[in-house]
Amino acid sequence: MADTLTGEAKKQTAGSEKIWSRDFVLILMSNFFIFLGFQMTLPTIPLFVEKLGGNDQLIGIVVGIFTFSALLLRPYAGHTLETRGRRFVYLTGLAIFVLSVGSFGFINSLIFLFVLRIIQGFGWGFSTTASGTIATDLIPAKRRGEGMGYFGLSGNIALAFGPTLGLALAGVISFKLLFLICALLGLAALVLSSRISYKQAEKQTVPLKRWDIYEKSALRPSFLLFFITVTFGGIASFLPIYSAQKGIGGIHWYFLLFAIALMISRTFAGRLYDQRGHQAVFLPGAVLILAAMFLLAWLPSSMIMYIAAIFYGLGFGSVQPALQAWSVKEAPVNRRGMANATFFSFFDLGVGIGAIVFGQIAHLFGYNTIYLAAAGSVVISILLYIWILITKRD
Repeated sequence: MADTLTGEAKKQTAGSEKIWSRDFVLILMSNFFIFLGFQMTLPTIPLFVEKLGGNDQLIGIVVGIFTFSALLLRPYAGHTLETRGRRFVYLTGLAIFVLSVGSFGFINSLIFLFVLRIIQGFGWGFSTTASGTIATDLIPAKRRGEGMGYFGLSGNIALAFGPTLGLALAGVISFKLLFLICALLGLAALVLSSRISYKQAEKQTVPLKRWDIYEKSALRPSFLLFFITVTFGGIASFLPIYSAQKGIGGIHWYFLLFAIALMISRTFAGRLYDQRGHQAVFLPGAVLILAAMFLLAWLPSSMIMYIAAIFYGLGFGSVQPALQAWSVKEAPVNRRGMANATFFSFFDLGVGIGAIVFGQIAHLFGYNTIYLAAAGSVVISILLYIWILITKRD
């Protein structure tokens, strides 16, 4: 009898450690489609701003305001995830994203684009905070690093095709049709997400604080992420224009190689985090990102740009899921939504500040200076991480 019970217990334990389920596949597919629609707009929005008569400074502002509006909504999204449930937040965010992106092509004014980017940021803040929390709900705690790596991979696959596809389509179809296609991809995500069996919102036993806008346990990895994602604002906003100015072709290959390297790193970085912790992942990944920034500041040829893409993909693909798993690890179960909100708020803040500040730097000093400044931001992240390790041991 004891052997039988032991065998049944082992089966239950094995089942509880299973990552792949119907709902996990659905959230991966939904995440893929919304990220594909988003990534197609990433390199094409600056081109659209140029078409509407904007300069480098306006490109930075239009890109940055999106992330700041997402940032403002994330704390509210974190609370709402725990009070009204995952379904409400995720489906609402996806619907706002679809409507805002689909409207881009019907405007011919930078002011209206500015407003729509704010609205798009609201949808993005809701949907991405919710999707990360939903994935966290579905992944066993002991395999969270690995599972979040797979979850991130769904966005990375979209990244492998999105920017390249967006740039290719921008050359042969109108911006109006391009943005409608992006909206349809978001609609596909909305349909898939409606089929997920969501975790129900738990009754709150402790009253929510009015100014509860972050999860304390997620602050350290989130600060590290901020200084890393500053680099992303410079690449997403200005690399297509920078490479064209230097007469270097093949920018679509940059995004493809970056995404492939990102996917490769996801296959091992999550497991390495689960087995050995963030100490085995963060510093090697950050050093690769630092090397990529120096190569982009130099940028003498397409080959150097491709090497930078590989370094950046391997580094970012290792660092980001490890920091996200670290953010959720120490948070109470009923605070996972707020932990994810805190994490992505710092992600947004880094990208937004990077885009706006780098727009000013590009205007005053040239594009290559952007990537030297970005390298400095990575150095700050590395030093901050070393300080965290030292103070933790004391």
